[in-house]
Amino acid sequence: MHDLSISENTFHLLSVEGFRLNSFTVKGTVFGGEGAGARFIGIPWVRNQIRKKLHFDPYLGTLNLRLADEEAESLRERLRSAKGVEIIPEKGFYRALCFQMLISDKIDGCVVIPEKPNYPLDVLEIVASTCLRRELSLNDGDKVEVTLFLEPRV
Repeated sequence: MHDLSISENTFHLLSVEGFRLNSFTVKGTVFGGEGAGARFIGIPWVRNQIRKKLHFDPYLGTLNLRLADEEAESLRERLRSAKGVEIIPEKGFYRALCFQMLISDKIDGCVVIPEKPNYPLDVLEIVASTCLRRELSLNDGDKVEVTLFLEPRV
């Protein structure tokens, strides 16, 4: 058996060049939602699980991104084998998986994937500790890059 090591400089170079280990980047277009994400984040047991499991206090709202078809297909394929953080529902609600993310290489948060029938596969609901529209000066139609982490980061 051989040990594999990677120097800190090589790891940094891989990260800078977009080859982050256990992560991938998708691009989407900002669009306005119907407030369902904000209502979901406002539920006490959802907020508590995000605080406990993802270690941040979520802003009461989500940033909605629409992915191109090829991005959406690639995303779903990669997330099938990824280790998301489970939001365990109370009776009458659907389970959700959260994946830690970095938006615009600036702000940490998570992408929430509701396991709800007929939920659009090309939509990402992004949750952070701040209002992302305000913090990043985003408007409907703006393009945004999101790096998703396939395993929970410490």
